[in-house]
Amino acid sequence: MGAAVFFGCTFVAFGPALSLFIITIAGDPLRVIILVAGSFFWLVSVLLSSLIWFVSIQFGNKNDSTLQYGLLIFGAAVSVLLQETFRYAYYRLLKKADEGLATISEDGRSPISIQQMAYVSGFAFGIISGVFSVINILADAVGPGIVGVHGDSPHYFITSAFLTMAIVFLHTFWGIVFFDACEKKRPWHIVGVVISHLATSGLTFLNPWYEASLIPIYAITICMAMWAFLAAGGSYQSLRKCLTCKRPDSNQVMVYSALQVPAED
Repeated sequence: MGAAVFFGCTFVAFGPALSLFIITIAGDPLRVIILVAGSFFWLVSVLLSSLIWFVSIQFGNKNDSTLQYGLLIFGAAVSVLLQETFRYAYYRLLKKADEGLATISEDGRSPISIQQMAYVSGFAFGIISGVFSVINILADAVGPGIVGVHGDSPHYFITSAFLTMAIVFLHTFWGIVFFDACEKKRPWHIVGVVISHLATSGLTFLNPWYEASLIPIYAITICMAMWAFLAAGGSYQSLRKCLTCKRPDSNQVMVYSALQVPAED
């Protein structure tokens, strides 16, 4: 039973992300490099936020449960702000790298667009965030023991898996919107990303009341998906062509000539 729960929750949490990685990232070495570097930036942000939280609890009364809970909320907020700060730092780094790639290329254009960088970097933040948030839960899912024996919710593992899947997608959408806002100098869009990130993190404190946390988080995910679609240049026409598998119309005109190249002697 433990193995079934482990594999089931693993596939729920990372199945869609694994599919996206194989289809859109694994075949391009440059995207893989951006993915690994983005994961490193997220790890550094979490390391700094962990140090801040650890120092803060040392100066507080460890026997005061209310204070410790407040410090935990403070640590989560600091973690979100640091993650978005490092997202901006990674954007600046990729922008410089993009200019360098365009300089050394033969046609003067970068081999990867800023929209693709935004997608891969957001995916990197999401996948490493999902791994760190659910890896210990999956380890406990193997057993021994069953959740719910002592009156706890028996849906702990499956809701954690669905929450992790949402976090992976949210970071991907946040990355797309964030990079687009930086490119077009729209600070209020950046504020919207930070607020939605803070709201998502705050909703997790409602657990184990999973209905009150999971449903709003998925509502935020859907809203961010539509926002990221528009930020990436999507439209109703492009969505319809994608769903109907139609190729985009080409503006090129091909001219056929009746002249034939003379045969060589």
